[in-house]
Amino acid sequence: MYLRRLRDLREDHDLKQEYVARVLKITRQQYQLYESGKRSLPIEKLIELCKLYNVTSDYILELTDNTKNI
Repeated sequence: MYLRRLRDLREDHDLKQEYVARVLKITRQQYQLYESGKRSLPIEKLIELCKLYNVTSDYILELTDNTKNI
């Protein structure tokens, strides 16, 4: 599941949940629900996260281990 990858990406970029939530224009509590799997990640937020981390949606969704398109 993509939950681990969301947290790993955030931590690898030395970001706090508060910062990512601000980028997504949501509260930290809402973002924490995405990261914990208690709420599904909307496609619009997935796209924003791909842009933030400069990775593909397939990478975030754990469909591949490649961060970039081939």
